[in-house]
Amino acid sequence: MSRASGVTATFGRMTDFQGRRVLVTGASGGIGAATVRLLTARGAQVIAAASAADHLTSIVAETGASPLAFDLRSEDNIRDAIADVDLWGVVNCGGWGGEIATPMDTDIAVFDKVMAINARGALLVIKYASRTMIRLDRGGAIVNVSSQASLVGLAGHVSYGSSKAALDNITRVSALELGRYGIRVNSVNPTVVMTPMSAWYWGRDDIRGPFLDHMPLGRWATEEEIAAPIAFLLSDDAAMITGVSLPVDGGYTSR
Repeated sequence: MSRASGVTATFGRMTDFQGRRVLVTGASGGIGAATVRLLTARGAQVIAAASAADHLTSIVAETGASPLAFDLRSEDNIRDAIADVDLWGVVNCGGWGGEIATPMDTDIAVFDKVMAINARGALLVIKYASRTMIRLDRGGAIVNVSSQASLVGLAGHVSYGSSKAALDNITRVSALELGRYGIRVNSVNPTVVMTPMSAWYWGRDDIRGPFLDHMPLGRWATEEEIAAPIAFLLSDDAAMITGVSLPVDGGYTSR
């Protein structure tokens, strides 16, 4: 199999994404929406995906991205949505947090759903997107949005952390298998981004204080601070980086 002709070793050759079509799942809010904004600003042709089309109205109106709806739990849905779409890159940002529970009291139905969306769904997107990327023979890049919860044990995160650990392994094996086609695969592993959705847990005094005390930078991340390393790993400035899980966590996992 040939290495993709579009890959060069020229440092800094690609500072934007002109002419490159990138699929971003989980694009309706948070890190996904911030990634759509950044990539469209840098010239990418972004396909913004979510589980329902009406979830995408705002980000599509703001950025001009193309909307695409599919269910990450359905292989048929994913195949029908993307199998015939020419892609250069993918950001697997779609996910579900599940529950805060110990291994002793976790709801296995919740565990199964978290795994189905966060790990199995991302793998299915890679399965069908990579076929097109290989056929086009232009190389490309895939970035999976994982979590610090895959790198260290976090109390109450048995389901979520397990799904993201599985995603990191999907990243490594995909990098190994797709490298021959000039396709790079990496993960980013963010710390907590404080949103109204996450504040109910991470905003609690007994959780927030000890967590931030453990983090060298001592603050929550912003959505833009996660989107930027995603864009870097997609770009040709990261042309020799593949198979890594990059902590974007204020140093939390270094302790």
